[in-house]
Amino acid sequence: MNKLTLITILSMTLLFVSCNIEETKSKDSNNNPFEKQIDSILALMTFEEKLGQLNLPATGPITTGSSKSTDVIKKIEDGLIGGLFNLKDHKNIYEVQKIAVEKSRLGIPLIFGMDVIHGFKTTFPIPLGLSSSWDMEMIKKTAQVAASEASANGINWTFSPMVDISRDPRWGRISEGNGEDPYLCSEIARAMVRGYQQDDLTANNTLMSCVKHFALYGAPEAGRDYNTVDMSRMRMYNEYLPPYKAAVEEGVGSVMASFNEIDGIPATGNKWLLTELLRDDWGFDGFVVSDYTGIYEMMPHGMGDAVTVTSLALKAGLDMDMAGDAPGIDAAFIKNLKTALDQGEIDMKHIDKAVKRVLTAKYTLGLFDDPYRYCNENRAETEVFTQQNRDFARKVAAESMVLLKNENQTLPLKKSGTIALIGPLANTAVNMAGTWSVSTDQEKSIPVIEGLKAVVGDNAKILYAKGSNVDYDLELEKRGTMFGKDIPRDGRTDQQLLDEALNVAKKSDVIVANLGEAAEYSGESSSRTNLHIPKVQRDLLNALLKTGKPVVLVLFTGRPLVLVEENDTVPAILNVWFPGSEAGLAISDVLFGDVNPSGKLTTTFPRNVGQIPIYYNHKNTGRPLGNSEGKFEKFKSNYFDVRNEPLYPFGYGLSYTTFDYSNLKLDKSSINMDSEITVSVDVTNSGDYDGKEVVQLYVRDLVGTVTRPVKELKGFQKVEIKKGETKTITFKLTGEDLKFYNYNLDFVAEPGKFHVFVGTDSSTEIMEEFELTN
Repeated sequence: MNKLTLITILSMTLLFVSCNIEETKSKDSNNNPFEKQIDSILALMTFEEKLGQLNLPATGPITTGSSKSTDVIKKIEDGLIGGLFNLKDHKNIYEVQKIAVEKSRLGIPLIFGMDVIHGFKTTFPIPLGLSSSWDMEMIKKTAQVAASEASANGINWTFSPMVDISRDPRWGRISEGNGEDPYLCSEIARAMVRGYQQDDLTANNTLMSCVKHFALYGAPEAGRDYNTVDMSRMRMYNEYLPPYKAAVEEGVGSVMASFNEIDGIPATGNKWLLTELLRDDWGFDGFVVSDYTGIYEMMPHGMGDAVTVTSLALKAGLDMDMAGDAPGIDAAFIKNLKTALDQGEIDMKHIDKAVKRVLTAKYTLGLFDDPYRYCNENRAETEVFTQQNRDFARKVAAESMVLLKNENQTLPLKKSGTIALIGPLANTAVNMAGTWSVSTDQEKSIPVIEGLKAVVGDNAKILYAKGSNVDYDLELEKRGTMFGKDIPRDGRTDQQLLDEALNVAKKSDVIVANLGEAAEYSGESSSRTNLHIPKVQRDLLNALLKTGKPVVLVLFTGRPLVLVEENDTVPAILNVWFPGSEAGLAISDVLFGDVNPSGKLTTTFPRNVGQIPIYYNHKNTGRPLGNSEGKFEKFKSNYFDVRNEPLYPFGYGLSYTTFDYSNLKLDKSSINMDSEITVSVDVTNSGDYDGKEVVQLYVRDLVGTVTRPVKELKGFQKVEIKKGETKTITFKLTGEDLKFYNYNLDFVAEPGKFHVFVGTDSSTEIMEEFELTN
């Protein structure tokens, strides 16, 4: 009889429950279907084994076997580890799980986590790019594919989705989120959680989701990663917390605490955040994990010594300690909670409560029934990086690209003549997946040059030149091409590279310049103060423009960049973000018109860094600028040296066709809280191509007890409209849609007048009015 069977029998028959276990019962376990089994296990556990369940070390591949045992293996045998992350091979995970189940005293299975952020082997666009598709069903399916591939390799827990609202493109991790709007980000949070977890977490093709980073991580001062976050509760509730709450409402299994402080207390040890808000107010019943060394990092924050911060975290409601036993890390559950208990800083009930939550997650995943259910050699060989998944990734990437400019219908290109493919990002497979693609086989991604050749075949001639390095500054370039995403520095001089590019350009009919950020210019710890395309690439672009040949800028970026000069001079700009595994093919599909671009920005592009933070749903001042078409007005809220409005607004994105909006109607002039209003608008495809349009609905609350935003997104639909066709698009608005958190943090809708705007982006002025009555 194995130990799992023994535990199962004991869990059904053991009547003894210690007083400590009895004390841990709280409302988050009242409806726990596994409570009896877990109480039985707790009664058998030593203190050290309990701490082990709260320990989540990071590790690479582990060598198993009696002759090659490691410190991690010994800890697993001793029951001192509850889970591992960064293992990604099903054989390796199987062997490690076998040690936990067959060699540890109680045979409790491990949970295996990984940063499966935008795909596993099949990689989709970075999340900021994926959000630009505005297609919730497609986004959900990307999570399903990622879950299927990762789970086939033994992984059962993903640290995704990241739903931090960000309005500061200096912050590198804006690439990992879904933009600036709470409504859209909430919809994406729900879609991702549904995709990962689906309807049954015991199914071996699902992953337990972990929403992060709770909370407010996307609003650091100066856009500098890990920096201080300070904001009012009203802003938190109305603008930054909704996506996390949406994930909780969708049933997310776990939550990751953020690095930043909230009201002066780091999130990792913030009881108001992790217990009062998350569990008591929102009803979250899963477990909370720290971010990497998050407990230790409360010490440099100034929260106390190792025992103090570990006690603070546990009592705040943190259940699992990520990488707390990393080299040089003194503050960790496994190291300090015994001392904290002896000193009376914590009670055993705090430890038992955390252990119960971790064990509940393992029961929910079905690991006690079958600890090897996620290790399937056949699935790993037949369901990962399949052609079907790659074809889907190609479609998703094309749908996520945003056409920023297309003067004189430069695009789509013809599949004929001679095309000059130029730029340091034209032939670099390892950069196509972008940041946070830790499980991607980088070399298998398709670069632009291969994609173009595959799509045009023998119909057009492709000439290639690198044109420049990524940056004049070698050290800066190294920072942006780390983690195996190197773009080898060309041994020639900058002038020699430029001369070769100009020679190629002269032989061509059109120039496709592949420029922008390298993959790791954005992402964690990749904050930037200069948001321009690197100067060496801008010098290359300007030289190409002087040839007089039409130039298409294929822009790679993980954040909004400052593109005023490029917008003024370049005929066509296609923002491709970092498109993933099938990048080259998807980019070619859009360039040649096999796919009509339909992506829309989910974050505002500024004119310069001085405008930051800049976002569409801002509030008015007492001296608003109004509609001055960029002209300076003294004693109004505007800049002296630049226009107030952004370069590209939230929701912006062009198409190869054109869409006309007309006949905006409301079916009634007023509603109360128990009724609804129907908003309709006619959208006509007046151009020459079939296309997709994201129809966006915004609302403005004209008078409130607190100041309200100038516009708020309240609905959107992505619709396909054939050329010459008109479709009537309808939305429903209810009193519930008009609610917000007031000064007392009551969630209310206040009677009064509202404006409704419907259009192609957040700058739309097509408007009607209605009233909400008591």
